[in-house]
Amino acid sequence: MTDTTSTPLVQIREVTKRFGNVTAVDRVSLDFLRNELFAILGSSGCGKTTLLRLLAGFEQPTSGRILIDGVDATDVPPYDRPVNLMFQSYALFPHMTVAENVAYGLRKERVPAARIRERVAEMLAMVKLEPLAARKPDKLSGGEKQRVALARALVKRPKLLLLDEPLAALDKKLRQHTQFEIANLQYQLGTTFVVVTHDQGEAMTLASRIAVMADGRIAQVGTPGQVYEFPANRYVAGFVGNINLFEGRVTGVDGGRMSLRCEALGVELAVLSDEAIAPGSAACVAVRPEKITLSRQAPETKDRNLVKGTVWDLAYFGDQSLYRVRLKNGTELQVSAQNLRRSAKLTVEWDDEVYLSWEIASTILLLS
Repeated sequence: MTDTTSTPLVQIREVTKRFGNVTAVDRVSLDFLRNELFAILGSSGCGKTTLLRLLAGFEQPTSGRILIDGVDATDVPPYDRPVNLMFQSYALFPHMTVAENVAYGLRKERVPAARIRERVAEMLAMVKLEPLAARKPDKLSGGEKQRVALARALVKRPKLLLLDEPLAALDKKLRQHTQFEIANLQYQLGTTFVVVTHDQGEAMTLASRIAVMADGRIAQVGTPGQVYEFPANRYVAGFVGNINLFEGRVTGVDGGRMSLRCEALGVELAVLSDEAIAPGSAACVAVRPEKITLSRQAPETKDRNLVKGTVWDLAYFGDQSLYRVRLKNGTELQVSAQNLRRSAKLTVEWDDEVYLSWEIASTILLLS
């Protein structure tokens, strides 16, 4: 038997989309695997929504091909693709009940009434909306509307479900809860979900793989851990999560360990890297705020990088505190610290002199 989970459901091959002189999508090639939840992450104007519309069939590529389940769907109209799109606005019919909204697509396809009732009941149970089947959209909360739209998109059992900023209209707590609901629903159904979002936390929570887009191109594809811990370039490092970025110059290479002079920090940093870089070469280094340890006493420096500064600003978020530490030359670093002890008093305050240290392995080397 063929292992269908190992073959891509969707293959995007060198797809470009131009609107006049503007290139919205530039030679994008991507695979979406069967039964996976994939996120396309990027800022406004990066081309992610255009790519979604190309997948749905609402736009035609200027060049390139889109294959769905082995069939060339490049010129196939939206209604003939095994694809459904859940709009950001949900686009529910205000004059229809929840059940009627969910049943709409099946009625348009003239599915027998008994089968429609069965499928609608199944979907409403899955999204936990059976008690609200007779309500109109204006009597629903934002989270309930979102689940109706999701049920309506899934009731036709598409091979591919596209979600355009699906949680943008929800408040923070409901958004966090719904992220897990969507992930669980995708796992139960085995349908391939592709989510477009500008929200990094949403992409990291939902997806098994992420594509980061910038200027119409794919900057990196990987698991959330790969994209966050091993960014492919400066853009990805700066876009995904908070990070401290510094320019430097290589001063020496010894096996898998490199030394790099960083004028902004006033020190020579140690970096682990297998890259073949000649001494004197320019490079960029980065370190995540949560990788940095902040202390009033000088720490052990074996296999750690160390700088000293003064707490310039801080923000208390309950579970964690974010510090901005200024070095003598004016350079600022962000440090994130978990508040592990129950205390109303911070262990480090404004204007305290502190040591910042981090493991050599936590220093990211970026060459592009």
